[in-house]
Amino acid sequence: MSSEVSERYAGALFSLAEDDGMVAERKEDVTDLIRILDETPELNTFFNAVKISREEKKAFIDQIFGEVYDKDMINFLKVLIDKGRIQQLKEILKEFIVKANEALGIKEAVVWSARKLSEEDLAKLKSALEKKYDCQVILSNKIDKSVIAGIKVVVGNSVTDVTVKDRLEKMKGMLLKGGLA
Repeated sequence: MSSEVSERYAGALFSLAEDDGMVAERKEDVTDLIRILDETPELNTFFNAVKISREEKKAFIDQIFGEVYDKDMINFLKVLIDKGRIQQLKEILKEFIVKANEALGIKEAVVWSARKLSEEDLAKLKSALEKKYDCQVILSNKIDKSVIAGIKVVVGNSVTDVTVKDRLEKMKGMLLKGGLA
């Protein structure tokens, strides 16, 4: 769940991208930066270090990201440092992706399964979801051994659960209420 602060900063970055007609390009940059933050935990440590001055952090951004990202993205990162919001960078970036996906007509979906689904199964599921929601769907497969069998698909606030785990929990609930399963 995003905070009001992350929504406000993500909204500012989104407005800037929208004004420049660069929502899709900025989304790629943001996705790339999230990947970098995930793969490099030392970067978060650096940004959150109180003994490193704001000027040193901004110089680091220029040095490391200056050739990779455009001027607006670099300035946005510097503003986060100046305003003391850099520790919320990842949350802000994720909120930006939500806004960009909405503007681009894209929905993200997660399919939970006990084992990794085949590319063919994922393609069929993606096609069915795109038909159902009438938009492009970005589908990811997450593994949850407790699913036992079947799948659970989450698209936004919509959840379709056809797992054995869910059926067992429903039966358990009915039995505990004194009903018949």
